Amino acid sequence: MKVHHLSGYIQSIYLVEYPTGLLLLDGCCRADVPMISEFIEQQLQRPLSDLKTLVVTHMHPDHAGAAHKLRQLTGCVIVSADKPQQWYRGLNGLLMHWIDMALTVFVARKLKKPWKNVLYSRKLKPDVKVKEGDQVPHFPDWTLLETPGHTDRDLSVFHPQGNWIYVADLIIKLKRGFIAPFPVFHPNKYRQSLRRIKQLAPTKIMLAHGGMLQMQDADFDHMMNEMIEKSPKLPRTPLRASLLKIKRVMGKIDTDKDNKL
Repeated sequence: MKVHHLSGYIQSIYLVEYPTGLLLLDGCCRADVPMISEFIEQQLQRPLSDLKTLVVTHMHPDHAGAAHKLRQLTGCVIVSADKPQQWYRGLNGLLMHWIDMALTVFVARKLKKPWKNVLYSRKLKPDVKVKEGDQVPHFPDWTLLETPGHTDRDLSVFHPQGNWIYVADLIIKLKRGFIAPFPVFHPNKYRQSLRRIKQLAPTKIMLAHGGMLQMQDADFDHMMNEMIEKSPKLPRTPLRASLLKIKRVMGKIDTDKDNKL
């Protein structure tokens, strides 16, 4: 087994290589499809059909955006959390979907990346729905863990033998340190998920934003304690943030009018 760490449009990509097939630990951006295809065919010298399984850890653009297109190209199985409803459902869901795609483009610009198409369906059509402790289809040495908080359906992908884990957006690493993701829809569940990872004490943590972390005991405990302490206590969502920003702007406009009067 070999884990390839690739640089995606705005996130890290982890492609696991076996003689029998390839496993993609997350659904990436739509903009990543050409790069992933080229890496498999040119760098690994393997057919696209060797991509057997793709995990969608949650529905944000950099984690689900390439899923349907890659299935179309490779025939891979899409795996996601077993939830009765779509994440981006209803009018609010439609608005959140567009806000999340806009945030993806904004992050790309901050990273000095060129504009690329990040449009994707807000309705995922998985082949396999999983729950806590289920094995990854075609790759039984990997286990799926439910680690909600960022959304209601976040998955982490755990390799017990190596004590490695991919946590998607559960932990974000920036130059100034470790932070919670944006948004955090379920703060209490988010802290529970952090405690779950702390209890596992993995030797290697793969982040979607921040790369691979080789953890020592003291460093790991300090990081996790700080993350739990500083984690949001109230929901932080793109829709809420947008509405608050609009409210502040409107309040400023009203104040300016009053001052002129």
